[in-house]
Amino acid sequence: MPRVVPSQEEVGRRKIVGINAETVTDVTSTDFPNNYPGEDHAWNLEKFRDGLRIEFHHNDPLLASFSLVGVDASIANAFRRIMIADIPTLAIETVFINNNTSVIQDEVLAHRLGLIPFKGGRDGIDNFLKWWRKPEPGEDAEYFDHNTVKLVLDVECTENPDAAADETDPTKLYNHAHVYAKDIEFTPIGQQSKYFSGENAIQPVHPDILIAKMRPGQKIDLTMHMHKGVGSDHAKFSPVATASYRLMPTINITQPVLGKDAEKFVKCFPKGVIGLEKVTRKEAATEGSGYEGHEGEVKAVVKNPMLDTVSRECLRHDEFKDKVKLGRRRDHFIYQVESTGQWDSDAIFLEAVAHLKEKAKRLEQQVFDMVR
Repeated sequence: MPRVVPSQEEVGRRKIVGINAETVTDVTSTDFPNNYPGEDHAWNLEKFRDGLRIEFHHNDPLLASFSLVGVDASIANAFRRIMIADIPTLAIETVFINNNTSVIQDEVLAHRLGLIPFKGGRDGIDNFLKWWRKPEPGEDAEYFDHNTVKLVLDVECTENPDAAADETDPTKLYNHAHVYAKDIEFTPIGQQSKYFSGENAIQPVHPDILIAKMRPGQKIDLTMHMHKGVGSDHAKFSPVATASYRLMPTINITQPVLGKDAEKFVKCFPKGVIGLEKVTRKEAATEGSGYEGHEGEVKAVVKNPMLDTVSRECLRHDEFKDKVKLGRRRDHFIYQVESTGQWDSDAIFLEAVAHLKEKAKRLEQQVFDMVR
């Protein structure tokens, strides 16, 4: 059978997931060998490299948004899951409570402390600190400077002698009425001061996280041990608050939407998705364009489909049902990664790529060993 080369229009059509008023169609990838007679869809490195694209739309230390184009959903989802569950961070694992006379129970207090995100020197966390092994029953735990970070929280609520007689605000009436994350002190041991000092010291990402409220006579005195861990063990080790993706929306206006209909059409989408432009003289003079005789009237045009939430609102109106086609591009993933602060948001994705590469190498070696 002679080899068939599909047109670019056909290739583009196959990548679209159809969004209809009540259904979603073409949800499965079809670009695999022997699916289309005469077409060659064998995986090719050069073709993959040419089609792969990464574009950042927003990049702050705590929030990044970017597009990953040209990969299958299985790869995109692998990156998402690695960002959530496989990238190591530092978090409080053990709390030794010496005294707690606040109204918060010991176990609740320990849980709140464990969920506070911390940051520190990147080199120290990545290269100096090693994994801590939980001891087996009957074994003694081994705590060293290279596997354990020590924190101390020692606060007592007392009356403020300088408070006004008619003062009602507890934070002014008392000292340490509110206990915050900034009250936690890092105590370096061994060589830790070499890696965690100054701006690189271990400290809460958000110092104003409220831990507890106290009144005079109440005290919290405890010591904490931090260890490296991954999100698959506990959510407190996850470097992200959220890591999600969605498919790129597509909006294809198949017939002109003019005048009052165009203004109504704009309101069917989030702000910025659809815009209004005037029909030009050239468009009005083009036979078969649908704009004949409408020079100067406003028309609806697609401005930024990425902002669309694919609510399908336009398909509820009869005047638009045959004039627009909605879809999502199957190989265009729009990620949003919100870091908890220990990693920069863009570095989390790069680390996920490195992790997936390492997993692939291990799988390759295991296949070689199996063949031998």
